[in-house]
Amino acid sequence: MKSKDFLRITDLEPAEIKTLVKRAIELKSSLRPKPLLGRNIALLFEKPSLRTKLSFDIGVHQLGGHPVYMGPTEVGIGDRELVSDIAKVVSRYVDCIVARVNSHSTIEEMGINASIPVINALSDFEHPCQTLADLQTIMEHKGRLEKLKIAYIGDSNNVARSLALGTALVGSSFAIASPSEYTLDPTTLRTASRIAASNNCQMSTFTDPLEAIAGADVVYTDVWTSMGQEIETMARLKQFQGYTVDSQLMSKANKDAIFMHDMPAHYGEEVVEGMLDEPFSVAFHQAENRLHSQKALLEHIFERF
Repeated sequence: MKSKDFLRITDLEPAEIKTLVKRAIELKSSLRPKPLLGRNIALLFEKPSLRTKLSFDIGVHQLGGHPVYMGPTEVGIGDRELVSDIAKVVSRYVDCIVARVNSHSTIEEMGINASIPVINALSDFEHPCQTLADLQTIMEHKGRLEKLKIAYIGDSNNVARSLALGTALVGSSFAIASPSEYTLDPTTLRTASRIAASNNCQMSTFTDPLEAIAGADVVYTDVWTSMGQEIETMARLKQFQGYTVDSQLMSKANKDAIFMHDMPAHYGEEVVEGMLDEPFSVAFHQAENRLHSQKALLEHIFERF
């Protein structure tokens, strides 16, 4: 790791990502060590969560640690108290901060001011923990991480951003189809393209889902309207017409392609009802793997810290 913190997927080297994926698969079938024994982990959440809260809480317990959850009304990050002060105080109580925040600048400020590791459990810019679980799921179902094509259909949000970078880091190609107003930001495109080129793979953007999905080994989508964007819902519903993933669209990918969704799903929007239960869907495996990939991450961090 490039620092004590895990704020972006690029904070991990490619070899580290592959090691963590392998370790997550091991931890899924066997849990022997208790590397967090005697450790306390603060879960500071500005946004509600099902998978993130459960997976970190249970994961810390399984590793022998003690998680302390604090929601938005308890802390008031950056509102009731400065982010810098929160980070400095919490550092004196616990051994690691897992934060799910509205703004990426909040998690960055927390990392600067905390004397303990800070993990980004979601920000508006990246969702690196999700990408670790995604790569674990791909490894389990495709048998490799290299030389695949991952096609992402929909909004270029935090999930798409981390996935594009993570895919490039492990040596696979990434194609994303979004309306032109909702494509990946130039910085992420440049970075992902540079990393992909160094690994002899490609980073491609399209407006037509059919172009992106051709030859795909993995098809991925996410909600069109993320938390905090509710005011944009109607405009987004209009802009994303034609980007719904269904069995017909999946048929344009490779015959053995898998379908992924990080959930929650908005049925009738980015996916049709029943899509997550199709034989080619691995969405529920993907959700489970949040638990195991985050255990591997925590173990890795405390081996270093």
